[in-house]
Formats: sequence, structure tokens, C-alpha cells
Amino acid sequence: MEFQFKGANCLTLQTKKAKIVIDDNLKELGVASSQVKADIAIYTSKELIKNHDHGESFVIEGPGEYEISEVSVKGVAARAHIDEESAHNATVYRLAVGSTMICIVGHIFPKLSDEQLEQLGMIDILIIPVGGNGYTMDAVGAEKLIKKIDPKIVIPTHYDDKGVNYEVPQAPLDEFIKLMAVTPEKVDKLKFKTDIFPENLVVYQLERS
Repeated sequence: MEFQFKGANCLTLQTKKAKIVIDDNLKELGVASSQVKADIAIYTSKELIKNHDHGESFVIEGPGEYEISEVSVKGVAARAHIDEESAHNATVYRLAVGSTMICIVGHIFPKLSDEQLEQLGMIDILIIPVGGNGYTMDAVGAEKLIKKIDPKIVIPTHYDDKGVNYEVPQAPLDEFIKLMAVTPEKVDKLKFKTDIFPENLVVYQLERS
């Protein structure tokens, strides 16, 4: 399995059977779309899906359970970052690829209930935005949520990038890294051949490709 970071909250995940694209609203942000030839397109918010041609992709845009190309997907309703407390206009996803559990966090309010955490279960790899400034959760919110989910690997997204035209300026990744008190592993792509994970938390900084 291989992860590539495309900018904002968008990544691609290549498994043996499928190419998965996550939160591709890149055209609106001045970046080339990653939607081409995706088998599965996943969106953490319906706001991100507007004006997209998904071709033959299987689109997942909300809570529920899905099974496609040997990937099991579970969507859990969550409060969006700008929602009122009672609203749930965002979705957090757990992907099961073999025995590896991947959690995709979008622009949510940085607090999940015990019930939501139980639905997600044990997580190996967490993909989480950190840019803040009213657009998404900030470094402090992300750090608190990471402690709750307790993954083995974290991939931060949606931070300051001169190549991405955010509607609201995003905080630099350094703010999150300093708060986490870790030295990130900088890689072009993140590849996994086994389900053996490190004992201590590792943060991977993926270069935008």
C-alpha cells in the first residue's frame, strides 16, 4: 500500500486492488485534480464534492458501511468544524485494508465522543488536518484528538503551502510538529509492505506530489 500527498486534505492511497482518492477539491485551490482513474473517491464533507466529474469512481460521501475492491470503509457522522454542537455535517472514515486500519479525519470539531471512538476502533494510521484559522482544526485540537485515537502513525495535512490557494491562510506545519515534540520523517511517498508498526508514535511529513 502506498500513500501520496496531493495538497490540502487530499491524498491518494494505492492498494493491490484499488486507487483511492481522499478529499479532492484541488481544482478550487489552484492545484491539479487527483481524480483521474480513481476507483474510489472519498469525501469527509459534501461541501468538497461540488462540481466534480468522478467518471466511473465509486463515490463515498457520508456515514455508512461500504465494501469495494477488498477495502472495507466505515463512515461515522461527526460535527463539522463550523457546525453547531447538535449538527453532524462531516464524516470520519475508517478504512480496513487487510489488517491495517486507517482513519481519515476531515474538517471536524476536534472532539469525538466515546461512542464515535468506539465505532472507529483501533487505528494504525491517522490522516488529520492541522492548519486551523477557522478553516479546520488547529495544532492544539489535532494533538488532543491524536491522544484520544492513539494511532501508531500520523500523517498531517491541510497546512500552509505556497502552492495551494487556500480561502483562509493556514498555519505552518512547524506549529504542529513543535506541539507534538517529534521529529517528522520526511518522505516523497509512504509505502507499507507489512502490518508491523512502530512501538512509539511516528509522524510522517509527505511531500506534495
